[in-house]
Amino acid sequence: MRDGGTSFTYVTDGIASAVAQARAAAGGKNVAVAGGGSLVRQVLAAGLLDELELHIVPVVLGTGLRLLDADLNLGEKEAIELTPTRVVPSPDVTHIRYKVTGPTPLLLDDRGSTGGPTAVLS
Repeated sequence: MRDGGTSFTYVTDGIASAVAQARAAAGGKNVAVAGGGSLVRQVLAAGLLDELELHIVPVVLGTGLRLLDADLNLGEKEAIELTPTRVVPSPDVTHIRYKVTGPTPLLLDDRGSTGGPTAVLS
Protein backbone atom coordinates (compact mmCIF):
# COMPACT_ATOMS: atom_id res chain seq x y z
CA MET A 1 0.00 0.00 0.00
CA ARG A 2 1.24 3.45 -0.88
CA ASP A 3 1.14 6.55 1.29
CA GLY A 4 -2.39 7.91 1.42
CA GLY A 5 -3.98 4.46 1.20
CA THR A 6 -3.59 3.81 -2.52
CA SER A 7 -3.14 0.14 -3.33
CA PHE A 8 -2.64 -1.76 -6.56
CA THR A 9 -4.01 -5.17 -7.51
CA TYR A 10 -2.82 -6.79 -10.73
CA VAL A 11 -5.56 -8.63 -12.62
CA THR A 12 -4.71 -11.02 -15.44
CA ASP A 13 -8.14 -12.37 -16.44
CA GLY A 14 -9.35 -9.48 -18.59
CA ILE A 15 -10.53 -5.89 -18.45
CA ALA A 16 -14.13 -6.75 -17.46
CA SER A 17 -12.87 -8.68 -14.43
CA ALA A 18 -10.50 -5.88 -13.46
CA VAL A 19 -13.28 -3.25 -13.59
CA ALA A 20 -15.70 -5.54 -11.69
CA GLN A 21 -13.11 -6.13 -8.96
CA ALA A 22 -12.37 -2.40 -8.74
CA ARG A 23 -16.08 -1.57 -8.44
CA ALA A 24 -16.53 -4.18 -5.72
CA ALA A 25 -13.51 -2.83 -3.81
CA ALA A 26 -14.78 0.76 -4.18
CA GLY A 27 -18.03 -0.07 -2.41
CA GLY A 28 -20.22 2.19 -4.55
CA LYS A 29 -17.68 4.97 -5.03
CA ASN A 30 -16.37 6.02 -8.43
CA VAL A 31 -13.63 3.95 -10.02
CA ALA A 32 -10.91 5.53 -12.15
CA VAL A 33 -9.15 3.61 -14.90
CA ALA A 34 -5.81 5.27 -15.65
CA GLY A 35 -3.64 4.24 -18.52
CA GLY A 36 -2.70 4.73 -22.10
CA GLY A 37 -4.53 4.40 -25.38
CA SER A 38 -4.62 0.59 -25.38
CA LEU A 39 -6.36 0.44 -22.00
CA VAL A 40 -8.85 3.18 -22.91
CA ARG A 41 -9.74 1.33 -26.11
CA GLN A 42 -10.29 -1.90 -24.16
CA VAL A 43 -12.73 -0.33 -21.67
CA LEU A 44 -14.52 1.56 -24.47
CA ALA A 45 -14.88 -1.62 -26.55
CA ALA A 46 -16.19 -3.50 -23.51
CA GLY A 47 -18.78 -0.76 -22.79
CA LEU A 48 -17.35 -0.23 -19.29
CA LEU A 49 -16.65 3.50 -19.42
CA ASP A 50 -19.09 6.17 -18.18
CA GLU A 51 -16.74 9.14 -18.50
CA LEU A 52 -13.51 9.77 -20.37
CA GLU A 53 -11.07 12.51 -19.44
CA LEU A 54 -8.48 13.39 -22.07
CA HIS A 55 -5.47 15.62 -21.51
CA ILE A 56 -4.48 16.92 -24.94
CA VAL A 57 -1.01 18.40 -25.46
CA PRO A 58 -0.35 20.46 -28.61
CA VAL A 59 2.34 18.17 -30.03
CA VAL A 60 2.04 16.13 -33.23
CA LEU A 61 3.95 12.84 -33.15
CA GLY A 62 4.95 10.88 -36.22
CA THR A 63 3.85 7.50 -34.88
CA GLY A 64 1.82 6.09 -32.06
CA LEU A 65 -1.48 4.44 -31.19
CA ARG A 66 -4.70 6.03 -32.38
CA LEU A 67 -6.96 6.35 -29.36
CA LEU A 68 -10.29 6.26 -31.18
CA ASP A 69 -9.68 3.85 -34.03
CA ALA A 70 -11.94 1.39 -35.81
CA ASP A 71 -11.23 -1.67 -33.65
CA LEU A 72 -13.71 -0.89 -30.85
CA ASN A 73 -15.97 -3.93 -31.55
CA LEU A 74 -18.68 -1.72 -33.05
CA GLY A 75 -21.22 -3.05 -35.49
CA GLU A 76 -21.51 -1.44 -38.92
CA LYS A 77 -24.31 0.86 -37.69
CA GLU A 78 -23.19 1.42 -34.10
CA ALA A 79 -21.26 4.24 -32.48
CA ILE A 80 -19.93 5.45 -29.18
CA GLU A 81 -20.92 9.04 -28.47
CA LEU A 82 -18.58 11.33 -26.53
CA THR A 83 -20.38 14.40 -25.18
CA PRO A 84 -18.13 17.08 -23.66
CA THR A 85 -19.13 17.95 -20.10
CA ARG A 86 -16.08 20.01 -19.11
CA VAL A 87 -13.29 21.75 -21.03
CA VAL A 88 -10.33 23.41 -19.31
CA PRO A 89 -7.97 25.02 -21.83
CA SER A 90 -4.46 26.33 -21.29
CA PRO A 91 -1.50 27.05 -23.59
CA ASP A 92 0.21 23.79 -22.55
CA VAL A 93 -2.65 21.28 -22.27
CA THR A 94 -6.41 21.10 -22.76
CA HIS A 95 -8.40 18.90 -20.38
CA ILE A 96 -11.69 17.57 -21.76
CA ARG A 97 -14.14 15.38 -19.84
CA TYR A 98 -16.68 13.45 -21.91
CA LYS A 99 -19.82 11.56 -20.99
CA VAL A 100 -19.62 8.21 -22.81
CA THR A 101 -22.78 6.75 -24.36
CA GLY A 102 -22.81 3.54 -26.30
CA PRO A 103 -22.34 1.44 -28.16
CA THR A 104 -25.63 2.70 -29.54
CA PRO A 105 -27.40 2.12 -32.87
CA LEU A 106 -27.08 4.92 -35.42
CA LEU A 107 -30.15 6.60 -36.89
CA LEU A 108 -30.21 8.91 -39.89
CA ASP A 109 -31.00 12.51 -38.99
CA ASP A 110 -30.54 15.89 -40.66
CA ARG A 111 -29.47 17.85 -37.59
CA GLY A 112 -26.39 19.97 -38.22
CA SER A 113 -26.39 19.31 -41.94
CA THR A 114 -27.38 21.50 -44.84
CA GLY A 115 -26.68 18.97 -47.55
CA GLY A 116 -28.26 15.71 -46.40
CA PRO A 117 -28.71 13.24 -43.58
CA THR A 118 -26.14 12.74 -40.86
CA ALA A 119 -25.76 9.64 -38.68
CA VAL A 120 -26.50 10.45 -35.03
CA LEU A 121 -27.05 8.45 -31.88
CA SER A 122 -30.47 7.96 -30.40
